[in-house]
Amino acid sequence: MSARVPPLAGAGLWQAVMAAAAGRCQCRGACGKSHAKDGGRCGREHGGYQQHHGGGTVRLLTAPADPANLLLPPHRIAALPKQALAAWCLACHDSALTKARKAQQAAAPAEPDALFDL
Repeated sequence: MSARVPPLAGAGLWQAVMAAAAGRCQCRGACGKSHAKDGGRCGREHGGYQQHHGGGTVRLLTAPADPANLLLPPHRIAALPKQALAAWCLACHDSALTKARKAQQAAAPAEPDALFDL
């Protein structure tokens, strides 16, 4: 793994999460992929090279480990303890967030449009 370059804000928390993750994305299928080639866990490492999604250097971010918590407002996510956070590559994070949003929309009861209610 290459040198970890922390973000501008929250560097201490980010470094603690990255150390716990050994600098590797912690997604185990929440994104919709099995990650079977990598033993069930995403193989992207911080500072490594990604062949897909435009290529370039992999930058991991810290976000809630539970995909349902990805939908929390930013101030609630910022208050989570480091044990509730995980390292995510951008591709896994975005896919897990999309899945969580779709699940939330599917679970929401259909409300009639009050504007046209007579």
